[in-house]
Amino acid sequence: MTKPGFSLPVRVYYEDTDAGGVVYYVNYLKFMERARTERLRALGFNQQELAQLNTLFVVHSAQARYHAPARLDDELQVTANVSQLKRARLEFTQQVSRVNDDKLLCEGQFVIACIAADSFKPKAMPSALFDMFQNNV
Repeated sequence: MTKPGFSLPVRVYYEDTDAGGVVYYVNYLKFMERARTERLRALGFNQQELAQLNTLFVVHSAQARYHAPARLDDELQVTANVSQLKRARLEFTQQVSRVNDDKLLCEGQFVIACIAADSFKPKAMPSALFDMFQNNV
């Protein structure tokens, strides 16, 4: 069920689960956040360097749909694919799937805004990063 493009392997640890051994719902959002961060890193950028350039990415809106549970020790694949790219905004479509049966567990849509670190106002992302996203969408 996973789409081609960027994906991050994630293992479910005890700390990710609730008392029933099932991944607590908010942790899927954390897994997806990690995948978006690693997508940036794969393009040659990291959050700390961007902050030094007065550039931050913040979640403007998030939507998640849960389909099936992940459990302790499951190996997951988390995708982070850009569905829309603008100078000061990215839209990501993401999926979390279990590796052993390729079962779609959760999917999300995220609008990510690029803002100036000093003012928290919208700003265009650095041209080099925009170009990398454009060439790798």
